[in-house]
Amino acid sequence: MVRSGPEPQGPLRRAVDWAFRDRRTGAITIGQWPNLPLWLFLGLTALAWAAGGLGDPSGAAIAILRIAARLCLAWWALDEVLRGVNPWRRFLGGVVLAGQAILLVAAWDPGGWQNVSVAYAIRTVA
Repeated sequence: MVRSGPEPQGPLRRAVDWAFRDRRTGAITIGQWPNLPLWLFLGLTALAWAAGGLGDPSGAAIAILRIAARLCLAWWALDEVLRGVNPWRRFLGGVVLAGQAILLVAAWDPGGWQNVSVAYAIRTVA
């Protein structure tokens, strides 16, 4: 493992170092330039938004774009859980993956979104 500088002092610094330090480069990594799955998610989300503004009467195109966008986001999250450069990135991927799982379960709920309050809250914000 590559380290830059002296060993961190104090429990807070050690915790920050452990959570955010890239295990390969030794640099602090909180965020980074989006990779392919995240770019696809952003692009598909923008297309779904634009398609909504065009007034698709059936909503089929929007639904397909949203499903594809969510699959790309789940792909990104799973990649972060499995290959994240530090615990923070793996945690972030896990949170996003859990959110996608909640949305998937809520979509299969025959009672609709109202019976899954957490998913309902996520859906109204998104």
